[in-house]
Amino acid sequence: MTDAAPTEGARVKLAVMRVGNAIYALDVAQMREVVRWQTITPLPVAPRLIEGVIDLRGAVVPVVDLARALQAGAVTASATARIAIVESDGLVLGLAVDAALEVISVDAIALEDPPALATQAGYDAVRAVVRRKDDVPALVLSLEHILESVYRSALPGRDQQEDAA
Repeated sequence: MTDAAPTEGARVKLAVMRVGNAIYALDVAQMREVVRWQTITPLPVAPRLIEGVIDLRGAVVPVVDLARALQAGAVTASATARIAIVESDGLVLGLAVDAALEVISVDAIALEDPPALATQAGYDAVRAVVRRKDDVPALVLSLEHILESVYRSALPGRDQQEDAA
């Protein structure tokens, strides 16, 4: 997905996942793969949103709990939990999710803007909303926003600011 206006007939593939009770999606162009849950090795003194790392076929990959990044609790290890391996500007990371549901292909013009009230209030975690037939809408996440949240979580004093809020 780009910031350019969608063209007639253009299609976008989205990976749909569940985090808590919410349904989110990411552009598959930003995804490498989805892997089964595996033990995450904690990183001492890492930014608070980085859960730790996994060994993915010889590569060490940092993992972010998507629920925590979205301030929606935490993902727990389960039979359905997965780690979505994503890439943005050459940076590879894993996003812990409660379940990977499906890959859908939608017309680019079907991507609706998030509600104006949310965007005017500075909310930018969701870049679009996709209605799904006979199901709840999927919120298309901004991977850039998630990364920005991880970077902000590393700022000194960030935990004390959030605890006071």
